[in-house]
Amino acid sequence: MRLLTYNVHRCVGVDRRLDVDRIAAVISEHEPDIVCLQELDVGRARTGGVDQAQAIADRLSMSVRFHPAMRVEAEEYGDAILTSWPERLVKAGPLPTARGIPGIEPRGALWLRIDVAGVALNVLNTHLGLVPREQRLQAAALVGREWLGHPECAGPTLLAGDFNATSITRPYQTIARRLADCQRQIGQRPSLKTFPSGFPAIRIDHVFVTPDIRITRVQAPFSPLSRMASDHLPLVVDFEVQAGS
Repeated sequence: MRLLTYNVHRCVGVDRRLDVDRIAAVISEHEPDIVCLQELDVGRARTGGVDQAQAIADRLSMSVRFHPAMRVEAEEYGDAILTSWPERLVKAGPLPTARGIPGIEPRGALWLRIDVAGVALNVLNTHLGLVPREQRLQAAALVGREWLGHPECAGPTLLAGDFNATSITRPYQTIARRLADCQRQIGQRPSLKTFPSGFPAIRIDHVFVTPDIRITRVQAPFSPLSRMASDHLPLVVDFEVQAGS
C-alpha cells in the first residue's frame, strides 16, 4: 500500500502560478492508494471558484472527502482524503485553538475508515496551526478520546498531515508517544525533509502509524515538477499491514 501526504498550497506553486493539473500530475506520478491533502480551496474567489479537492480527485479517478477547516460564506479552505478503495467517513471536525492570539486560522481533522481488500484502515489527515500553544492543544486533542483515543479508532491506523512541528517539539512528541513516526520506524537516515520545496530543510510533514503497520519505504520526491508545484514536497510512504490485524 502507498499513502501520499501533501500540502498543496491551494495549488499555487513557487512560481506563483495556480495549476490544479500540476498538483494532480505530481500525485499521479507516484500512484498512491490513499492521498491526504492540506491547504485546498473550494469555491474561493482567489483561486477561480474551483473545487480543488474534487478536481484533483477527478483527475486521479478517486473518491474524495473534504473538510473545511475554515468557511467564509460559500468559500471554504481545508483538507481532504482521496482513495480508490471503498471508504466511509467516521469523523470530520475542528481542532481546538488558542484564545487571544490575533490572526489564527481555524484547524481541523478528517478521519476515514478505508477497506483495503478486507482490511479496515483508519486514516486521519490534519493540518496543525503555527503557534506552539495552539499546536499543543491540537496534538492533545488528536491523541484524546475524540480522535485516536476513540473506541472506534482500533486496528491499523495512520495519521498524516502538515503538523508545522519538527521532531524536537512538544506537539510532535505528544503524538509520537502514541504512534510511531514512519521515518523513525525504518531508521531513515538522513531524515527526509519536505519544506520549503526548493531547498527542503525542515521536517514538518509526517506520517504516524500503529505497531501493526510496517513501513517499507519513505520518499520525499525532489523532481523539478514537485519542487515547483507547491511550497511543500509530497511525502510518500509505502507500508504493509501485519498479518492478523
